[in-house]
Amino acid sequence: MRMVICSTPVDDARTLATALVDARLAACVSIVPTVQSVYRWEGEVAQAEEALLLIKTTAARMPELTARILALHPYDVPEIIAFDIRDNEGNAAYVSWLAQSVAP
Repeated sequence: MRMVICSTPVDDARTLATALVDARLAACVSIVPTVQSVYRWEGEVAQAEEALLLIKTTAARMPELTARILALHPYDVPEIIAFDIRDNEGNAAYVSWLAQSVAP
């Protein structure tokens, strides 16, 4: 299981989240509506108001999920960072639902 974080322009968050769940690449995408990001881009310090997506998926779906985000995301280099979700920690029923929700 994986938790993926991805920042995106606020106006694109719901569309991207819906596309990922609709394609069964994510069981759930939680949208944190507003975060302030400060980052270096093209040699300059930049700032942006973004939404943060918390995407729940499986390791098996990561290649397709990554490809879909890259295809749909408006940024040249979107943030796609994945963390393991341990099967034996947390709510076992939720982890089971997650796996079933993204099964092809």
